[in-house]
Amino acid sequence: MQLFLHDCAARAPREAALRKRRFAVAAKLVPALATALALAGAAQAKPKADPASAAPSAADAEPHPVLDRIRNSGRIVLAHRESAVPFSYYDANKKPVGYALDLCKDVAEAVRKHLGLKTIDIVYLPVTPATRIDAITSGKADLECGTTTNNAERRQKVAFTIPHYITGTRFAVRADSEISELPQFEHHVLVSTTGSTPLKTIASANSDRLLGIDVRAVPDNAAAMAMLANKTADGFAMDDVQLYGLIAESPNPAQFKVVGKFVTIEPLAIMMSKDDAAFKKVVDEDMRHLIRSGDAEKMYARWFMSPIPPKNVSMNLPMSYLLKDSWRYPSDAVAN
Repeated sequence: MQLFLHDCAARAPREAALRKRRFAVAAKLVPALATALALAGAAQAKPKADPASAAPSAADAEPHPVLDRIRNSGRIVLAHRESAVPFSYYDANKKPVGYALDLCKDVAEAVRKHLGLKTIDIVYLPVTPATRIDAITSGKADLECGTTTNNAERRQKVAFTIPHYITGTRFAVRADSEISELPQFEHHVLVSTTGSTPLKTIASANSDRLLGIDVRAVPDNAAAMAMLANKTADGFAMDDVQLYGLIAESPNPAQFKVVGKFVTIEPLAIMMSKDDAAFKKVVDEDMRHLIRSGDAEKMYARWFMSPIPPKNVSMNLPMSYLLKDSWRYPSDAVAN
């Protein structure tokens, strides 16, 4: 018992000293902890910066020549084709109509909302394959609504949105023609429109492979079909969908047929200036909305699966697997 009391007496001073040191440490930590909590509370209570008062981003600082032009004028100019059935052409009243134009008109409405305009006037500018790029680069038109292929060469000058059709070069010939493939045009006249991808393709193939074809450029689709009808040309090289449309609208559709394998695969897209990233963003977002909502597919059915003006003839061209697949993940990125 005495040993136990002695031991307790010996430990008491040590424990008292230990408690004294603990209290001293706690006395130092409490103010520091209180200060930290106060600072954290102040930081949490500090109001967030108003985004409107923040410094402009690099994108905001970029020039917006197209959007500014539309905002200031209250109008948007749509370049269109005269005979690119059913994408962009004239109806019986010489009014521009077509699948690509319907898409462009929806985009125009999206631009109106983006700019906060009460109304927007749509102005139409006719173009040809030879003048369509200049119409965009010169600022004469804001969108080109037709059958222009998105390719690397053109992207040096202009920008494109998500493709609205994927096609390829084939040949229209007279119904009694025995020609079915490109090499068989040897010593025959094969035409295509000035400035078009099919013209460049067949001219290059003719030269590289020494095919001996008389390749000629014509100003537009109507001229090519006229030459085919009056036998001054033996074939017309163009996107097959355009050929089907032109034949359907011709005075005598049974006079022609479309032949040949695809010489090219071509994504057709609305063309615009490459100098206004904000404008392109509006166009791309609206195209994605049209595709994902199903509205673009309805427009397709309207122009490719139903009777269309001026003759109320249907092209009966179901959507290809190429376009369906590309619309699963809508993008302006293309292979060529």
